[in-house]
Amino acid sequence: MAVVVVGRVPVEEFALEQTLSTVPNVDFSGGRIVQSSEDEVVPIIWARGNERDTIHEALTDDPTTEEATILADLDDEWLYRMRWIDRVTLVVQMLLDSQATLLDAEAAAEKSTWSLRVLYPTRDALSKTYDFCDENDVTFDIRKVHELDTEPAGQYGITENQYAALRAACEGGYFKIPRETNLDVVGEELGLSHQAVSERIRRGTDQLISETLLIGNSRDR
Repeated sequence: MAVVVVGRVPVEEFALEQTLSTVPNVDFSGGRIVQSSEDEVVPIIWARGNERDTIHEALTDDPTTEEATILADLDDEWLYRMRWIDRVTLVVQMLLDSQATLLDAEAAAEKSTWSLRVLYPTRDALSKTYDFCDENDVTFDIRKVHELDTEPAGQYGITENQYAALRAACEGGYFKIPRETNLDVVGEELGLSHQAVSERIRRGTDQLISETLLIGNSRDR
């Protein structure tokens, strides 16, 4: 069964350490990886900060970056295609050797790690990353592991009951402005009390945000 892993890699063992240490208030997120050849991957990453020119200059000068090209410019955030040096081997190994998929990546100036969320096809594939890290003295500090079942909720670690409550609320228009339904109606559809459906929606929402928007947040520590 496939597993989703949330872990951390020290910036000094991965990428953009110089940029993160010299540019204040910069952060990177995204994680789409394009395989450009059999042994090379190209990351597509969002950069956010106060000064575009400062960030671009830092990326150009960063010793882990061979190339940084802006694909989109949206005021205070920029979409970059980058080429990293060979030393940045962890993601390459996870993708090529372990057949893994990088779902999210995040790093910020005030932190000393990259936070990664990775999908492995099997636990055996995850074991290959453990072996690689041991053999190459790479730190991959795994914080969470959960199995990805056949339900849509599995990837994000929410329960089937939370998924059902969130789906019913969304399809009924509970999250729209103005609301098109209320928790009493959603609860009646699911055979639950107002309090029970409210708790499932809150807990499910909390888990979804933690697993998507806050992968580098202190809650993973």
